[in-house]
Amino acid sequence: MKIIDPHLHLFDLAQGDYHWLKPDHPPFWPDKSAINQTFEESDLALEPTFTLAGFIHIEAGFDNSQPWRELITLEQNCKQPFRAIAAIDLTLTNQGFNDCLTKLTALQSFVGVRHILDDDTLPLLTNKQVLTNFSQLNNAAKQQNKTLIFEAQLSLINSTSVSSLCDVINDNANISFIINHAGFPPTDIQSVEWQYWQSNLLKLSSYPHVAIKCSGWEMSDRNYNQAWLTQSLTIIFDIFGQNRMLMASNFPLCLFSHNSYQNYWYSVIESDFIQALSAQEKSALCYDNALRWYAISC
Repeated sequence: MKIIDPHLHLFDLAQGDYHWLKPDHPPFWPDKSAINQTFEESDLALEPTFTLAGFIHIEAGFDNSQPWRELITLEQNCKQPFRAIAAIDLTLTNQGFNDCLTKLTALQSFVGVRHILDDDTLPLLTNKQVLTNFSQLNNAAKQQNKTLIFEAQLSLINSTSVSSLCDVINDNANISFIINHAGFPPTDIQSVEWQYWQSNLLKLSSYPHVAIKCSGWEMSDRNYNQAWLTQSLTIIFDIFGQNRMLMASNFPLCLFSHNSYQNYWYSVIESDFIQALSAQEKSALCYDNALRWYAISC
């Protein structure tokens, strides 16, 4: 089975900053030291019957002040087909944002940007400068006659934050918005938060230029169970359908819950949810959608 992993992080500790990996910087996870090391393309090892056909590298804090450096390093070292999502500061001045975007768009691997929203979603997405910069990104995509991506990392249990994101989505038709980590589904499926998450999935699914990546389960619970995984994936599939849902790993953070990259993908492919799909649906979620949304050549 061919896989394109649309959400992983490679670390080069010799060249990058990665302040967030250091023990005296947040997040203060007790197991963070397990991933405080260099991870290279060679660590993305899959054994038959899986084949990694390509991947999407998501910015990992290599150098947030000069995010093009991370992409240049990747292009110099990676051999497999890949695309990259760069860090960008949405609060930059008009000129600063434009200068950064100009340097990024000159790089072959570049397909989009990420500024982690999380708890800052509402203040960011109601900030005039941020909204101006989204317009700049939208215009850049229009001028280049191609879609650029914004990776949206936020919890979907906060309806006010989701509404602010919907306003941005509605105003920027040339940007593909891809929700990270399934919007962090709550671990308690009986909770009101679970209902909020579902409701906001529905709201976001009404926009054809929004897709959702399914990974990051370990961020909610290092010991998450397969029943919760299957329930979450089933709901996402019912709402977004087979063409706007992408299975991903969040490597190396998936190692918080699995002992290897291979073991993570095995647990996904062998899950009740994936096993119930047709061959065409499996290919869409694990390969075809990443191929199309990220314009990767495999």
